[in-house]
Amino acid sequence: KYLPQDIVDTHPGLTFLKDAPEFHSRYITTVIQRIFYTVNRSWSGKITLTELRKSNFLQTLALLEEEDDINQITDYFSYEHFYVIYCKFWELDTDHDLFIDQKDLARHNDHAISNRIIERIFSGAVTRGNCVQKEGRMSYADFVWFLLSEEDKKNPTSMEYWFRAMDIDGDGIVSMYELEYFYEEQCERMEGMGIEPLPFHDLLCQLLDLVKPECEGKITMRDLKRCRMAHIFYDTCFNLEKYLDHEQRDPFAVQKDIESDGPEPSDWDKYAAEEYEILVAEESANEQLQEGSFEEDYESDELSTPELSNKMDKLVISDLPT
Repeated sequence: KYLPQDIVDTHPGLTFLKDAPEFHSRYITTVIQRIFYTVNRSWSGKITLTELRKSNFLQTLALLEEEDDINQITDYFSYEHFYVIYCKFWELDTDHDLFIDQKDLARHNDHAISNRIIERIFSGAVTRGNCVQKEGRMSYADFVWFLLSEEDKKNPTSMEYWFRAMDIDGDGIVSMYELEYFYEEQCERMEGMGIEPLPFHDLLCQLLDLVKPECEGKITMRDLKRCRMAHIFYDTCFNLEKYLDHEQRDPFAVQKDIESDGPEPSDWDKYAAEEYEILVAEESANEQLQEGSFEEDYESDELSTPELSNKMDKLVISDLPT
């Protein structure tokens, strides 16, 4: 934790945090979890020299010397990304003890995620290294992993996170029984919405055609990484909102997304940018309401980027929970 604290103390993009020491530990926790999420590919809880060399961490660290805007460094250190993660957690953590339970997590994104997958997360299936999950509780650090995994299922760590959650018997295979177990809840929820679900047999044919497993009827982690469709596979099994969204998309557009090898922003980067804009807009609207200044400041739509970021600095200090 000494390295992130040094960054908080010395980086010009974080000078406003000097007046808010209560946020140091939250930001530092987020940075540490993001480093382990990306670099510690073995899930051991300890980063090896080999893992460090294979990652982009040292190059990203060097960028901090050159870039004054911390938010331009989206890997690991972005304050905007921290702000999004922490606000999402704060919305769920109603008693503000920095822990949430299954009911709290179920409220994420308007109950988009199935109860069965949430039960698996809380069972300890996705716990790393020697960490012990407190019975029925998820810490802020664990939530960082959850949100990164939920919003970017193309990421290798995310693929492993959800595979562990779906592999109920821990045999390294997602079986047809396990697929049916998770899809069953999706069917119940669709029926509750007046949507006729695809029968499991038909869905199974679709999923096997999507993944094309090496061994018929058994889906492995290797199969999912190779097919480049893991995000669709996982959403079909436990995220109803995203599953229905995939169903309505043009299949050619999906294929185009998969085939584009250019330097596209990751799904996580896109999500964080969109959510940050929403949070800023909400905070600005709240401030205007409090000040009763709607009549005079329609010009605020013209705010320049520096003004907006200065405004955000104040919001972070005054409005974010401690």
